[in-house]
Amino acid sequence: MYGNASRLVSIVLIAAALAGCNAADRVSNIGKAPDFAPISSPATTIAMPMPEPEQIVYQPNSLWRSGSRAFFRDQRAARVGDILTVLIGIADSAKVDNSTKRSRANAEDAELGNLFGYENYLGKVFPDGVDNDNLARLGSSSSSAGAGSVDRKEKIDLTVAAVVTQVLPNGNLVIAGRQQVRVNYEVRDLEVTGIVRPEDISNTNTVAHTQIAEARIAYGGQGQISDVQQPRYGQQLFDIIMPF
Repeated sequence: MYGNASRLVSIVLIAAALAGCNAADRVSNIGKAPDFAPISSPATTIAMPMPEPEQIVYQPNSLWRSGSRAFFRDQRAARVGDILTVLIGIADSAKVDNSTKRSRANAEDAELGNLFGYENYLGKVFPDGVDNDNLARLGSSSSSAGAGSVDRKEKIDLTVAAVVTQVLPNGNLVIAGRQQVRVNYEVRDLEVTGIVRPEDISNTNTVAHTQIAEARIAYGGQGQISDVQQPRYGQQLFDIIMPF
């Protein structure tokens, strides 16, 4: 009895360890709305990027300001800390239908008509008799068939503001943005990062997601609805450890 109880406790402890701290956090948040992430840089390793301070010098009797790129200042994002709007409009679809069929049949016959005159002695080795003209006959056949299909459709239409986090030596801008929306007990999280050319930024300070190089776009959520859509910890653990 004691041994069975010890094994049961061991199994419970192993399952708890595999679940990790995330399970404890989820248990502690039961009945509470998900928390917002702190307002900081989308890259967690650096602080919110800010432009270098400029020393503005005004010349007497002049409308021109030192450091300005034009008489009417360009409002498009160009420096670290500037903000631009990313327009995300994804409407992708893919359909793949493959089938494979293969079959093969093999047959081999071998004879031993003459073996230095010793072919007649094979009957003594094999009492049931040997036919030298039909000494060995091998045959095999195999067949396989496979089929697979993929039918995927995605549609996302979102807008998010991003911050310029770095200006590359060639003038391209590294941007990163994050947006969180909480409705009741569900949080929707949108993240976008990538590299854009200043020339691709429109006069309304917007850029399409198709013009972002190395784009990383993540859209998901957490909360009660998302939790119901996920398999239970036990089922996920079962899927991982079962080899079949």
